[in-house]
Amino acid sequence: MSIDRDTFENTSEDELADLSVPDQVLGFLAANEGRAFKAREIASQIGVDESAVSTALSRLKDRDLVEHKATYWAVTDDDERLEGYSSYERATALFNDQLSEEDKASWREHAPSEPHPSVENEQ
Repeated sequence: MSIDRDTFENTSEDELADLSVPDQVLGFLAANEGRAFKAREIASQIGVDESAVSTALSRLKDRDLVEHKATYWAVTDDDERLEGYSSYERATALFNDQLSEEDKASWREHAPSEPHPSVENEQ
C-alpha cells in the first residue's frame, strides 16, 4: 500500500514499520497455536478486513506456514518452517509485547494430566 508524501515525511520510522496483514495473521495464529480459527474470527481479533485476512491466509498457506481444513485455519506445527520465515520473529515479538511472553513452566503446571475426552486414544 502506498502512502502520500506528507505521511512519508511526517511519520516516524517505527510507525511506518507496522506489521503487514500476513504478519499480523501469522502472529495471531502463532500466539494461539493450540487453536484453529475462521477467517472472520481472525479479522475481528486483529482489526483487519476479512477479505484482506483471507488473502493473507492463502498466501501463508502457499508458503506452508498455516494449515487449512474446512473453514478453519491454524498455524503450522513445523517450527523450522516458521523460524525460516523472516517476519515470524518480528510478529512473535509484537504479540509477546502485547500479550506477554508465554511461561511454559506455568502452563505445564496447570495443564491437565490426561487428554480431553474429545481426543481419540490412538493406542
